[in-house]
Amino acid sequence: MARLPQYRRLLEVLDARKVVTVSSVELAEAAGVNAATLRRDLSCLGTCGTPGTGYDVPRLREMVDRALALGRDWPVVIAGAGYLGHALARSRGFNSGGLRVAALVDIDPLQVGTVVDGIPVSHLDDLDDLVHRHRTTLGVVATPANAAGDVVRRFAAAGVRAVLNFAPGFVAAPSGVTVRNVDLGAELQVLTFYAARSAPSVEVAGGPPG
Repeated sequence: MARLPQYRRLLEVLDARKVVTVSSVELAEAAGVNAATLRRDLSCLGTCGTPGTGYDVPRLREMVDRALALGRDWPVVIAGAGYLGHALARSRGFNSGGLRVAALVDIDPLQVGTVVDGIPVSHLDDLDDLVHRHRTTLGVVATPANAAGDVVRRFAAAGVRAVLNFAPGFVAAPSGVTVRNVDLGAELQVLTFYAARSAPSVEVAGGPPG
């Protein structure tokens, strides 16, 4: 499931380019997986490519969309209207494929009452009402780390069943709720690990004089 959105994004690009068919090798290479993994993933959707031809791009994209339930309306509530919350609210990825940002909440008096891309920022205390009004099942946390746990619990109490957490650190999932933790700092540290091993060694400036 974690790879399906990546396949969908690639198929969306191919579809926009009017590409009709794509081989498993080509699609797997673009996705950064091996062809056997890709074929196994896509077979779970009930499809297998045509030997010698590959996958029908529009049809495969429809099947992936169906598996991800992207034909439905998915209103999203973002908690945290700082720089990250503003960027997410304006992000194309948060406003496509059935996803749409329906509301933002915050506790900062300077943010509450402002408007972000046409969406008014409400107070966190209004979360329960907003979730029920918009029939929201998806929440996003873009708050400081020390507030993330409380916000996730509030989401759960309001009826939100899935939360994407961008706050640094790990937030445990309440019962009946799926939480995906995305720590951008940790992801960059993974990249520094690989970068340090692929780049030529560089002498650090500012050392003791020779």
